[in-house]
Amino acid sequence: MKAHVSSILLAVEDMDRAKQFYTEGLGWKIKNNYGVSVFFESDGASPVGFYRREGLADQVGTSPEGSGFSGLVLTYVVRSEARVDEIIAEAEKAGATVLKPAGALPWGGYGGTFADPDGYVWSLGYSSQGTDQLYAE
Repeated sequence: MKAHVSSILLAVEDMDRAKQFYTEGLGWKIKNNYGVSVFFESDGASPVGFYRREGLADQVGTSPEGSGFSGLVLTYVVRSEARVDEIIAEAEKAGATVLKPAGALPWGGYGGTFADPDGYVWSLGYSSQGTDQLYAE
C-alpha cells in the first residue's frame, strides 16, 4: 500500500450546514452532489467528500456514535503567514470555532487551527524553512 490518500470522506450531521460552510464560507465548489454524498472540486489534490454520518458509518462497518478528539487533523499548507490569517478569519466568519489563533509555532512555522461545524479539525500552516512543501495554494 502506498502512502497516498485517494479521497477524504467526512461524516457530517447536517449535509446542508456542511455544504453551506464549505461553499459559502470557504469558497469550495461542488463537483458532484449525489444527495447522500457531496464531492468538491479538488484542484488536482485528493478529493474531499461528505456523507451523512450514519450512512458513512454503515458503509465502513462501524458505529456512528463518537465524541472528543478523533485523532484526525486535516492540514492545509499555504505560502504566507498572511494567507493563514485570512483563512482563519474566513472560517470563523463562516461558523468555525477557532481552536488556536494564528501565531508562531514551536517548530518555527506559523499557523492556526479551527474546527468546522461538525468538529473536524483543520490545521493551517506556513513555513519559510521547507523546500518540498505540498502547498494547497
